[in-house]
Amino acid sequence: MMIQSVQKDLKNLGNPKKAKILARLFKTGPGEYSEGDVFLGISVPDVRSVARRYIDMGLEDVESLLQSQIHECRLAALLILSENFKKAVAENQTNIYSVYLTNTRRVNNWDLVDLSAHHIVGECLQERKKDMLYALARSDNLWERRISIIATYSFIKKGKFDETLKIAEMLLNDQHDLIQKAVGWMLREVGKRDQQAEERFLRKHYKTIPRTALRYAIEKFDKKKKKFYMQK
Repeated sequence: MMIQSVQKDLKNLGNPKKAKILARLFKTGPGEYSEGDVFLGISVPDVRSVARRYIDMGLEDVESLLQSQIHECRLAALLILSENFKKAVAENQTNIYSVYLTNTRRVNNWDLVDLSAHHIVGECLQERKKDMLYALARSDNLWERRISIIATYSFIKKGKFDETLKIAEMLLNDQHDLIQKAVGWMLREVGKRDQQAEERFLRKHYKTIPRTALRYAIEKFDKKKKKFYMQK
């Protein structure tokens, strides 16, 4: 019953005009990366507001909600998982992490990844072996590769850059712009905290780093340094 209530609350907030805009933004057309994804047209803050009302939903129900064809329903499920992970004891965190990894193919758009991967995967792996990150980075699935690099944001926030730089190196020649943007973004986040660490990486890879990733990575650099790297 709770699943139906979430779906009803979200549908009541739907905005058909905005849904059309989001469908274009998130590339849902034939042959695009999110072909067939269905949007109700709801802002993230409004989805988050609904998710908060169902924060006590059981894990099985959240997993079922994650199977929805409606984008905002999957987003609500991921927001519930992320919030519950923060307050859960270690055993329950592991269960949430397992549900997330079992359903990575339902975390199938860049906003879904960006709002959940570091909160769940990154946080769960803080004191554990990082093998799963590298397995995700090697995946044929676009979203799993994006999860691998975005998950390291939780390490970056704690001043740990090794995993980010290693995963970035693995994904450096990825042809998809959503991966290039994610790599550049995480490199930029490293640079905000330690610009020398970011520049060591850039100087090592300047001959091969895609321009999209580079532009994201150097966004916060001064004009002189931007010019230096863009001329490489």
